Amino acid sequence: MRVAIVHHWFVSQGGGERVAEVLAHMYPDADLFTLVADRHKLPESLRHRSLRTSFLDRAPFAPRVYRQLLALYPLAVEHLDLSGYDLVLTSDSGPMKGIIVSPSTVHICYCHSPMRYLWDQYHHYRSGMNQLSRSVFSLSAHYVRSWDQRAAQRVTHFVANSSYVAARIRQYYGRDSTVIYPPVDMSSGYFSRAPRSAYLTVGRLVPYKRIDLLIQACNLLGRELRIIGTGPEEAHLRSEAGNTIKFLGNVDEATLWEEYANCRAFLFAAEEDFGMAIVEAQACGRPVIAFGKGGALESVGCLDITAPCPQDTGLFFYEQTAMAVADAILRFESSEYCFQPHTIRERAGRFSADAFRDSFQNLVDTALNAPSLVHEIAACR
Repeated sequence: MRVAIVHHWFVSQGGGERVAEVLAHMYPDADLFTLVADRHKLPESLRHRSLRTSFLDRAPFAPRVYRQLLALYPLAVEHLDLSGYDLVLTSDSGPMKGIIVSPSTVHICYCHSPMRYLWDQYHHYRSGMNQLSRSVFSLSAHYVRSWDQRAAQRVTHFVANSSYVAARIRQYYGRDSTVIYPPVDMSSGYFSRAPRSAYLTVGRLVPYKRIDLLIQACNLLGRELRIIGTGPEEAHLRSEAGNTIKFLGNVDEATLWEEYANCRAFLFAAEEDFGMAIVEAQACGRPVIAFGKGGALESVGCLDITAPCPQDTGLFFYEQTAMAVADAILRFESSEYCFQPHTIRERAGRFSADAFRDSFQNLVDTALNAPSLVHEIAACR
């Protein structure tokens, strides 16, 4: 059986890349495809693998300007030659669902998210542009959005990384999907004997992550906040940060897990599709203070917003404001003793890499041997 694994782009190392890496481990003989790749940002285990890129990768500084090439995505995707494969697995939060395969090929799309800048956050992205960029983006987005909806009909089976994303797949594409949570390397998590007093957040420094709210709240309360990640918002965020805020930039894996294990709690203010960093913090037994919308509702256990219990793994705030974050921090500190590290780590186990591999392999086996049954499973979910 010939297998191809397709990922939207390798320009950073995040949750989507980890899914692609696990799929590549599951199918060591599979051929890899992507639109654009920064070879230095490839997961270490994939650097020896053959990787085929689109013609967009030949553009000058492609890993930095690929977002400006939106109008060319459909053409680039359809030029990737996936003929002759029995099974094609796409790891996608971009346009890769639109690849063209043979009628006999089974195409399973693991959808991290429908493209936010085309769908639910289109107006938000558009509002932050100057007049010329807004006009170009609007025309490109209108064309690619229509193509993206049609392209979704080419997929044999959709897999969503959360029920939240499954609902968006149904809304924008009219397709049912099976929910399989993304893999978290639980083996890297460990307990710290003496966590610091500092809070932690991890992620790309981009507007929708709302790290500005975390900074403002910690400035207001005088709490320490450590920030891992880089991105276009870094200069602006640094200008807002007080003396208790520390930017760590990008860190290696060992340092990342050390920061998780040693934080007082993990802070998260975004409306995220899933949020792997939330689960990674819980894998180290650390509680989470998160915005109560999106994927966080599926990964953080919080039975009672007024009185945490020993089974809880965190707590929520329900408005994206600095005051709401500050209030949640104070609520956490007043009941911090309720959160049990061993319970938090145990509940995070359902997001392990082993659980992902088992669920995904079962779905692939069913898709190859009894396609109609997969349709029935997806419809039920």
